[in-house]
Amino acid sequence: MNRFEELTKRIQHCTDCPLSRTRTNAVPGDGPSSADIMMIGEGPGFHEDRQGLPFVGPAGRFLNELITSSGLRRQDVFITNVVKCRPPNNRDPMPGEIQACRKHLDEQIEIINPKVIVTLGRFSMARFIPGQTIGRVRAKARQVEGRTIYPMYHPAAALHNGSLRSVIEDDFRAIPSLVEQALPPEDPKPPAQQLDMFSQGR
Repeated sequence: MNRFEELTKRIQHCTDCPLSRTRTNAVPGDGPSSADIMMIGEGPGFHEDRQGLPFVGPAGRFLNELITSSGLRRQDVFITNVVKCRPPNNRDPMPGEIQACRKHLDEQIEIINPKVIVTLGRFSMARFIPGQTIGRVRAKARQVEGRTIYPMYHPAAALHNGSLRSVIEDDFRAIPSLVEQALPPEDPKPPAQQLDMFSQGR
């Protein structure tokens, strides 16, 4: 078993926060450990909790459309969430839950070493760009911790607000060129240093 597989198993059996007591399945993520693109959402929903896979419900179907229309293939992208277990009733993840899962996300980023990280929604955006709103920073790629970060609206936003659909589609089309232009990722900062930066940002 390699490090990536070991991490996946740890996430599946994690009991570090109360979400572990109400989940059906943890949802570590889906995709290759060598992916150039990593997409990070918020947290699993009903369908994801049942299947143990990310983005398999209505928002996931829209995400699949976005990936395909951009000339990408879902099987080439690693997709995960800020928290790996479903918050009850699909509520927002709480700060303590995000913090408990942070070590898993940090290690996934370290192992996969993606060229581009696409944040889907405000919770994953805050991991890299704290103190901002999506409306202000969306579709503006930037370097954070030596990586290209590309913040976007969550696909579910288009399901609640149809006017955002074309905005998300347009933003998504820029991703392949970002991968081509991306500099090789730098060595990740030590987790303790990342944690300190995150705490200061909040």
